[in-house]
Amino acid sequence: MSNSSSYDVVVIGAGPAGSAASALLAEMGLRVVMIEREKFPRYHIGESLIPFTSLPLKRLGLLDKMRQSEFIKKHSVQFVAPSGKASQPFYFATRYEPEVAQTWQVLRSEFDQMLMEHARAKGALVLEETTVKELLQEGDRTVGVKAQDRLGSTLEFRVPLTLDCSGREAFAPTRLNWRVREPKLNKVAVWTYYRGAMRDAGIDAGATTVAFVPEKGWFWYIPQHRDMVSVGVVAEGKYLTRDGVREPKEIFEREIGQNLWIQEHLACGTQTGPHYLTSEFSWRSRYCAANGLLLAGDAFGFLDPVFSSGVMLALKSGVLAADAIRAAFDAQDFSAERFTEYSRTMREGLENMRKLVYAFYDPNFSFRVLTDKHPDLAGDVTDCLSGDINKDFSQLYAAVAEMAQVPEPLPYGVPFVREPAAASAA
Repeated sequence: MSNSSSYDVVVIGAGPAGSAASALLAEMGLRVVMIEREKFPRYHIGESLIPFTSLPLKRLGLLDKMRQSEFIKKHSVQFVAPSGKASQPFYFATRYEPEVAQTWQVLRSEFDQMLMEHARAKGALVLEETTVKELLQEGDRTVGVKAQDRLGSTLEFRVPLTLDCSGREAFAPTRLNWRVREPKLNKVAVWTYYRGAMRDAGIDAGATTVAFVPEKGWFWYIPQHRDMVSVGVVAEGKYLTRDGVREPKEIFEREIGQNLWIQEHLACGTQTGPHYLTSEFSWRSRYCAANGLLLAGDAFGFLDPVFSSGVMLALKSGVLAADAIRAAFDAQDFSAERFTEYSRTMREGLENMRKLVYAFYDPNFSFRVLTDKHPDLAGDVTDCLSGDINKDFSQLYAAVAEMAQVPEPLPYGVPFVREPAAASAA
């Protein structure tokens, strides 16, 4: 067994949240070890960035590298009815400055590799093909992790603060029984890739398209570099598996016929690689922190991907976590309570986006009807969809409530603070 106490922070997972936090913490002078079970580059879904992803990328110093990359530039999003009739594209430049208004469609294997290498360049020790096996506990405090490398050797890291960025695997929440499923957003997704499929012309060539199918299901259509397109369908499981169809390829190919735009755009392409399936999209961790432990990214919570918020939320949480951890070291206080403001910010943003996701799936809701009736709220809708989610949207959701259910906030994602022992009777 290799024992190491020469680090300040262990980060579990080298995805966007973990790499962002590790890069900033190392830049701030802390000794960081980031443990990743896979060998990068590796495949990952979630390829469309939204405009306010630019802010954490700017904080990381990566905007120039993104501009120089092959990644497809994304200027807009459009919505398509099952008949094939497309809305006018929603161009981000109508509301935002150029630095925010243009974002990207990324290949996650390359994007995540860039983020991980950035953390390494800033001074974080990155251990790939190394699997965290358990959290080390002393009383009510997490004091590090035990891990195993690809050769089977056991590694132990004892640190004041462990940051769990393990993605949807949610290492700590799963083992601590903190995972709570979202009550009404348990969708199923089936997706694959096409080479040579149709793209719209000019500035719209990189647009994200959301194409509807019956029962509030929808396709994503995300153009990527090297003539590839990521395309998938999301809906309730009972809809996708109707008539006893269970195989992902069969489900996907049947749903192509449910939207004329998707059918026409894929007709000239060649399907490439496997068909993937995943379910139980949305969940939240009951707590975001315990003494010596903090969660970020998808390990904190995962929201239905209809508005492509995942990477932005991961990067944002990684940046916020790094700032909160640096402040904890300055104060030498690693208690759960230390992360109350981090929790408040993350929960506020998640709840604002979650309300709009609920509205999207409500059969009585229409963005067009909402903005026709309340044109002054079109900017709020655009801001929330673009990732500017930590602001007061009370007027927007009062208007949404006129036609759709607005869910109550989930009581999850707060720091885990133990109740003080009851005082003994006098």
